[in-house]
Amino acid sequence: MVKHVSVEAYLAALPDDRRRVLEALRATIRAAAPGATEQISYDMPAFMTGGRILVSYAAFKSHYSLFPASGAVLEALGDEIAPFHTGKGTIRFTAERPLSDELVTRLVRVRLAEDATRGG
Repeated sequence: MVKHVSVEAYLAALPDDRRRVLEALRATIRAAAPGATEQISYDMPAFMTGGRILVSYAAFKSHYSLFPASGAVLEALGDEIAPFHTGKGTIRFTAERPLSDELVTRLVRVRLAEDATRGG
């Protein structure tokens, strides 16, 4: 298994169609959290705030996942996120059934608010 040293390297290793999906997700997250930094964490691209993971994401063989690193997202977004929630901390989607930019933005804002209450 290849270990990626940067977000750019992770994305460059993907086929074009899969890279485009994650680049769009990355742009949406960046717009919602302009102060966040990017790095590889657990061999996945991650946005960080206050030294903590805000969200991370990855491409898999038959789907993509967004990891909000928090149960607060599931509580706050409830039914909106329910069709995509597939396990503790995993939001799974496909190119045919993507997460909307609006939903990703709300998810990131929930995480930012949560981190702000923790002093992050």
